[in-house]
Amino acid sequence: MKRFQFYLPPPQTTKTSNIIRGKEMAAAQLRLVVVAMIMVACAFPSLVEGRVRHYKFNVVMKNTTRLCESKPIVTVNGRFPGPTIVAREDDTVMVKVVNHVKYNVSIHWHGVRQLRTGWADGPAYITQCPIQPKGTYVYKFTLTGQRGTLWWHAHILWLRATVHGAIVILPKLGVPYPYLKPHKEVVVVLGEWWKSDTEAVINQAQKLGQAPNVSDAHTINSHPGPISNCLGNGGFKVQVDQGKIYMLRIINAALNEELFFRIAGHKLTVVEVDATYVKPFTTDTILIAPGQTTNALVTATQTAGKYLVAVSPFMDAPIAVDNVTATASLHYSGTVSSVATKLVAPPPQNATPVANNFINSLRSLNSAKYPANVPLTIDHSLFFTIGLGINPCATCVNGSRVVASINNVTFVMPKTALLQAHYFNTSGVFTDDFPSKPLMPYNYTGAQPKNLRTSSGTKLYRLPYNATVQLVLQDTGALTPESHPLHLHGFNFFVVGRGIGNYNPVTDPKKFNLVDPVERNTVGVSSGGWTAIRFRADNPGVWFMHCHLEIHTTWGLKMAFVVDNGKGPKESLSPPPTDLPKC
Repeated sequence: MKRFQFYLPPPQTTKTSNIIRGKEMAAAQLRLVVVAMIMVACAFPSLVEGRVRHYKFNVVMKNTTRLCESKPIVTVNGRFPGPTIVAREDDTVMVKVVNHVKYNVSIHWHGVRQLRTGWADGPAYITQCPIQPKGTYVYKFTLTGQRGTLWWHAHILWLRATVHGAIVILPKLGVPYPYLKPHKEVVVVLGEWWKSDTEAVINQAQKLGQAPNVSDAHTINSHPGPISNCLGNGGFKVQVDQGKIYMLRIINAALNEELFFRIAGHKLTVVEVDATYVKPFTTDTILIAPGQTTNALVTATQTAGKYLVAVSPFMDAPIAVDNVTATASLHYSGTVSSVATKLVAPPPQNATPVANNFINSLRSLNSAKYPANVPLTIDHSLFFTIGLGINPCATCVNGSRVVASINNVTFVMPKTALLQAHYFNTSGVFTDDFPSKPLMPYNYTGAQPKNLRTSSGTKLYRLPYNATVQLVLQDTGALTPESHPLHLHGFNFFVVGRGIGNYNPVTDPKKFNLVDPVERNTVGVSSGGWTAIRFRADNPGVWFMHCHLEIHTTWGLKMAFVVDNGKGPKESLSPPPTDLPKC
């Protein structure tokens, strides 16, 4: 490490000048200490806590080749995946986004709490108007009390297919991980790739009123690995040394598919999900839904060689998915390129027991330092059904289109950002009468109504500041039962229960885990099942909740909570920034 040296002159010893020069020396030494601290901070910024981290995101087109074909894609700084944001707990992050493409753009910082800074959350027309072509916006937020792996992505149209990247939040300086320190950390972003322009894919589907074409490949850090009709694809490689421990920061950035993750000949120790620590457990298979993150330790216990990393879809409903397995490799040092890669078979596509085994293993660490503060009393008890429907469409095939809804309400996106309408008390943009339960109860996972039409509206559910909420999310069999990864902006929540079939409000709460339930920001609701979550509404603003299957969000499976201010400025939404984009 380079050392900074400062010359301090010897103190004067003359009797007549001792007092004066002593004071001068003290002042001079203080100035030098301050200068030294500033120089150290500039030279070694990672050593400083609570600092401001500056990034610039230029949204640009980039010609990119995958599956032996090229196409222009939207990127940040010409990179796919985009740049990784690295900061420490309690740091402030400022990202200047400059839009150089023809599309409107907004960026969501997925999982960042955004305490009182909803203006920086990012979903277009929810917390901000989008950044128009040639426009700029500076997102500013503080990572208060958070550490772990999160991610960022575009939150408009289907741009997040290629506009995404990792957020790595390190613990405060001097605070260790509550598990074995890894030798190295590796970001692993899982995704999907279409040969066609993704905006054309969804636009065509919407025009027809039908489901879009599935992707052509899955990817690992944007690479699908060799496949039968394009062996030159190559693939991502993780270089390891025998005997050392590595931490994989795994992110599912896929648009529409839950994914299994396996490594040949190696076990994975899960230590964190969605930037919250869990009780470590060992598995050979990770299940990760779109929007979720998982940190896992892998020890290089094998002899020199190459070991296949396999990423494949999980779907236990009769719905078409991309069945191409993405591959990468764990590469031991000293292994020659001619050595055959040791293989691993992915789980069956409909391996529900494998998925359930992983989900049921997740428990909050719940230590003295990282407690699980589960709300034990509930102010608002909500029951939301989630599923599909069919509405009339004069211009669509068969005169109808597939839609999705929560409590049979298909969300209509506003033309003015909801947060602005809330803050400035603008009428006519939304109503706060979102139903707390279905208006017409029925056997949700049994025989379905003949009429699958939904209502439409821009309806929000209002919560007072600091209210405690229990929300039961119930899948329905409308058209087909299907797993739904639900993401709630602005909050973490505790997953206190889950089950198959219809939720029973009398017997099922008796089985809730209120001691160490896993804490997340995105949770999967099983096909034909239910999931119960609890959270405290301690963040004023407007907060989006939606399925993180992009097609379901497009179809309207979304809503928002409006949380009123509490008492005083520390419990109130901050004023909007001066550069907030206009609609």
